[in-house]
Amino acid sequence: MWCPEGLDEVEAELLGPPEDLKGRDVLEIGAGAAQCSRWLTAQGARPVALDLSHRQLQHALRIGVSFPLVCADASVLPFADGSFDLACSAYGALPFVADPRLVLREVRRVLRPGGRFVFSVTHPLRWAFPDEPGPEGLSVSGSYFDRTPYVEQDDEGLAVYVEHHRTLGDRVRDVVTSGFRLVDLVEPEWPDWNTSEWGGWSPLRGHLIPGTAIFVCERD
Repeated sequence: MWCPEGLDEVEAELLGPPEDLKGRDVLEIGAGAAQCSRWLTAQGARPVALDLSHRQLQHALRIGVSFPLVCADASVLPFADGSFDLACSAYGALPFVADPRLVLREVRRVLRPGGRFVFSVTHPLRWAFPDEPGPEGLSVSGSYFDRTPYVEQDDEGLAVYVEHHRTLGDRVRDVVTSGFRLVDLVEPEWPDWNTSEWGGWSPLRGHLIPGTAIFVCERD
């Protein structure tokens, strides 16, 4: 699943037809509990799930895995050049680094020629609206061009969560200047069957403004 809208890789085939994934080496970046890697394994792929959070990977172990888990920084990938056929990231890593080009260049390095990288992030337009699921989340409250990061702090003033805003143009330039060719930019529409409400995600907002941007990139 690429996003809260419910776009399924079986339907979208952004990594390619499921039958073509068999035997492919795939890197999942910002894997969390490695849900995507479990699906990839079921298709016959050989995934490696990477995350900066040791606790997330411990959770993946508790659920059970049959593939490698790697605790590492996505901007300094501990793999040799040309190690993977594909890479994917569903809301992982890229929104949480100040310079996403560091991650993109590393991903390109570890991909083989012709390799594909697909990643999803919060649609940049959402940053201009309050993160609320109801009508209050439909009025512009800030500048779309304000790139000030969103920061949550603990009682001692230490940052415990940081998410960086990039405009759509920023994201495209990041991809291209990092050596990728942008194949597609997918903005999933909210389907009628999805009645879920989660945080600022809801059918009300989803039918009116995009919530997710998915970038399909290839290394020539």
